[in-house]
Amino acid sequence: MTNPKASIDDLLAIMSRLRDPQGGCPWDLEQDFSTIAPYTIEEAYEVADAIDRGDLDDLQDELGDLLLQVVFHAQMAREQGAFGFDDVVASICDKMLRRHPHVFGDASRDDAAAVERSWHAIKQAERAAAGDVDDSALAGIARGLPEWQRATKLQSRAAKTGFDWPGPEPVIAKLHEEIDEVRAEFAKGDVAANHARLQDEIGDLLFVAANLARHARVDVGAALRHANHKFERRFRAMERLAHADGVRLAGLPLDAQEAYWVRAKGEEADAQK
Repeated sequence: MTNPKASIDDLLAIMSRLRDPQGGCPWDLEQDFSTIAPYTIEEAYEVADAIDRGDLDDLQDELGDLLLQVVFHAQMAREQGAFGFDDVVASICDKMLRRHPHVFGDASRDDAAAVERSWHAIKQAERAAAGDVDDSALAGIARGLPEWQRATKLQSRAAKTGFDWPGPEPVIAKLHEEIDEVRAEFAKGDVAANHARLQDEIGDLLFVAANLARHARVDVGAALRHANHKFERRFRAMERLAHADGVRLAGLPLDAQEAYWVRAKGEEADAQK
């Protein structure tokens, strides 16, 4: 049962106890920043999944899991004498005040696009003040991002300098060009021997696909999640239909499996009418 009186101090105390060398949790004590980082990323995705499913009860739980990750990292930093949770909170509060002069200062309240431009200008000024000499339009894009997200950020930053296709049509043409180049690499026959070239060309293809999504103002992650959910839903329907017919999907030839795929799609279309 949820404790309505629980506070962030309670969570900090729990985390401190888990990391206590005298009687703490052996697993928690073995962790460091690098071993916890994958869990942090996973929890962020689970938050996004709960939002995508519209499950607010699950979202509450997943946000708690994500908050635990912040507390875990802050506890480990405190043990090293680097910073604590209060310092993390102070940093983000200062940043929000600094980057919203149109709310907390005297700057004018323009439209969202103007606010975004101001945000990036302030970020650049902060980097310069911190001694960051990288003045590239691409500076500050984290290498730890999922690559599809990093691709979109790289493209968006480049577009702000004017380096961008004028619309979706040339992007679609480029997509066809990249598909032809991938096809040409496959035509060489030996996939193992040609692995490096295939990786390079497929990478180009995915990069252009991300650019097409950007031009459509479609979030690549959301689009791929939708495609994954759709595939999973239809594949499970295939398995169900095959089971109802007394057969095992995995043992069927491809053409018979394809027939179940068509049936699953038809079933889905009928349900949406």
